[in-house]
Amino acid sequence: MKISVIQMNSQDDKAKNIADAEALIRKAVAEDKSDLVVLPETFTYMGGTVESRRAHAETFPDGEAYRAMSALAAELKVNIHAGSMAEAAGEKCYNTTIVFDRQGKEIARYRKIHLFDVKVPGGQSYLESDTMKRGEDVVVYELEGVKIGCAICYDLRFPELFRKLRDKGAEVIVLPAAFTLQTGKDHWEQLLCARAIETQSYVAASAQIFGHDEGRKLCFGHSLIIDPWGVTIANCSDRVGHASATIDTGYAEQIRRSMPVADHHVVA
Repeated sequence: MKISVIQMNSQDDKAKNIADAEALIRKAVAEDKSDLVVLPETFTYMGGTVESRRAHAETFPDGEAYRAMSALAAELKVNIHAGSMAEAAGEKCYNTTIVFDRQGKEIARYRKIHLFDVKVPGGQSYLESDTMKRGEDVVVYELEGVKIGCAICYDLRFPELFRKLRDKGAEVIVLPAAFTLQTGKDHWEQLLCARAIETQSYVAASAQIFGHDEGRKLCFGHSLIIDPWGVTIANCSDRVGHASATIDTGYAEQIRRSMPVADHHVVA
């Protein structure tokens, strides 16, 4: 299976963001013959006011981004792990991933479990819980014989979620993100490698890059694909674009057989 991770610089223009995502997916599929394309977190809308973010939230299946990604998956005959988007849910929203198969059918839905409520180095505060609800379900889906686990951005800091994904059979874990520049430069690749090594799984992480919200918030980028031994096998440059790699689940199985850590857990 060939996976492409898309790197974007989404802004507060939803129509343009969707058009940009479509163009980047088309380019990845044309150049690399991708089987699965992964978009970053909140690819539909970043920045703006709280009110504007709520106003641009999606309802499924009639939202603009939902319909666009479903149609594109069917047109290109490619599987799309549609990053994440705000899913309308009353006063607040969920931060939700939708996965479409080659026929454009929804095959998985994951709502971000861990909400980003922190003050990062430099003093910038992020309070995702002001506008978002927390999801509850651990989600693994099967795609053409490969089991794929779902996580989003801040979930990366919680290894217990990744262990649950592995326990549910995940061979690949996909993580759309909008990781901050301040934390990303020190922690992004290190955490992704750690999760890959711990779970003996491939990790595919698509990220936002550059400035958002009129430059007040900066994202680190560096979309990556990491193998089950913790080796980075694809890495986006510091620009909007994509990177691709072919995964080999047989390699993951070989590592799991030779070092069967999943059978050796003592602490629950």
